[in-house]
Amino acid sequence: MMLFRNSVEWFSDVLGILGRLAIITLIGAMLYEVTARYVFGAPTLWAFDISYMLNGSIFLLGAAYSLREDAHVRIDFLSQKFPMRVQQIVNGSFYLLIMAPVSFAFAWVAGTKAFKAFVTGEVESVSPWAPLVWPFYLVIAVGLLAFALQFVVEALKFLLGEKSPGETDAELQALEIDQ
Repeated sequence: MMLFRNSVEWFSDVLGILGRLAIITLIGAMLYEVTARYVFGAPTLWAFDISYMLNGSIFLLGAAYSLREDAHVRIDFLSQKFPMRVQQIVNGSFYLLIMAPVSFAFAWVAGTKAFKAFVTGEVESVSPWAPLVWPFYLVIAVGLLAFALQFVVEALKFLLGEKSPGETDAELQALEIDQ
């Protein structure tokens, strides 16, 4: 159990780091494009494709990490009125029975699409650059798989009483600093 949990959390951390690197890459690519276009009058063919592919990648590479760190929006105005144990069971059950299966299904579809694109050599059809799309689809699949696995881990933490909704380490540290 701990091996599974630690492995999934390590995977989420690695994808979070890759997401950060993708942000730096996106900034560099856009700076290059702006310089090439406005200083040298030579726009690139690839800037639009790189920007949407990296934006999507950043979102999906950071999803599992964000879930792990509880850095997402939580709407709990109804559930916060329940006793803490009920909140934990509701959150754990929702993650395990709804969110994880849906994320696994999306990861399966994305993985299938990535494999098909790889086998057929599919390229972006509306782009003059026409990049291969399977790497982007693969990032989507991997990000969704990590998201689904992190849902399972978070669900187990809630169900085992190890985690409470809305109580993250960052929030607790901020409270300690303020006092």
